[in-house]
Amino acid sequence: MDNKYSDDILGRARVKDNDELKAYYKELEGLGAGALWTVANDIEPWEPRTSSIPMLWKYEDLRELVLRSSELVSPEEAGRRVVYLVNDKRRDVSAAVGWLYTGLQVTRPGESTSAHKHKASALRFIMEGEGGYTVVDGNKVTFEVNDFVITPNSTWHEHGVAKDGKTCIWQDGLDIPLVNALEANDYAVYDGKQPTDVPTNYLPDSFGSAAGLMPAYENWDKPYSPIFKYRWKDVYPALKEAAKFGKASPYDGVLMHYRNPCTGGHVMQTMGASMQMLRPGEHTKAHQHTGSFVYQCAKGNGYSVINGTRFDWKERDIFCVPSWAVHEHVNLSDTEDACLFSFNDLPTIENLGLYQERPHEKDHQDIIA
Repeated sequence: MDNKYSDDILGRARVKDNDELKAYYKELEGLGAGALWTVANDIEPWEPRTSSIPMLWKYEDLRELVLRSSELVSPEEAGRRVVYLVNDKRRDVSAAVGWLYTGLQVTRPGESTSAHKHKASALRFIMEGEGGYTVVDGNKVTFEVNDFVITPNSTWHEHGVAKDGKTCIWQDGLDIPLVNALEANDYAVYDGKQPTDVPTNYLPDSFGSAAGLMPAYENWDKPYSPIFKYRWKDVYPALKEAAKFGKASPYDGVLMHYRNPCTGGHVMQTMGASMQMLRPGEHTKAHQHTGSFVYQCAKGNGYSVINGTRFDWKERDIFCVPSWAVHEHVNLSDTEDACLFSFNDLPTIENLGLYQERPHEKDHQDIIA
């Protein structure tokens, strides 16, 4: 059977109401029950359906407000000083798209947050500043602009900026809405400061993050990547090298996933992340897939067409692509690369056997807005 469906096909609910049925439904409702055929067409759609809408958050509009928060509240008062980004259709769960949360966190020189942990997995993409660091289960890692950092679920973690550093802003990404929906979240604060028993950057350096090597003496048995920091200075050259061979996705350009070197899988159990490069003038083909995505432009400028609407982006702008939304990307420069960082819920989608993908009927969408 093809994808052309109608309500006349057998298996689709087509019951017409009458007084007797209405009374029957009322009686069921009083007993905490209901008739499936009254909701079947809504809860079992012919194809994936999202509650989110595509959105774009312009960094130039948000940056001053993010910085102002550092004048209004301290890290100690706020716990985490973050301006979160919320989808107009997901405000009830504070999600940016689907079951993903994102926000912009600011930390001044000499400031740090209290160490804490939660069942929600978290990640950071560094946007500006110098001297920033995070401590994850006693492992301190420093970071630079465009570095990608993970703080897996249930790990103790804290963040800060050295006294001689510069104010840092980074994008947080968490699966808080998902873990809350599963009624499994929690939060705890560490009593004091975490002890750091190993040298700074021990894990990313010792696991050979740049070379794809693993130390024979390390027995990493945790379900997430031991490389808590993925350096931009390693990632961007890798994209450039891959581009030399002309191999790329027609839908995503030169796309690379951040991986757990121990398994080859996603960096964490519930969230994955990628970096993709659009070569000068590249216009990808349109497609759709399950899984929710939050993007940030790490380099260059361009636009994406999502469900027929054009969203223009430049460095540090953030936008979202809801699950099953038709989308394509364009690099507006004829001479420079454009790079898009993204994080997603693909580990959850894939492990549950829910991933599907489909090319658009045409290479490119008609822009309607």
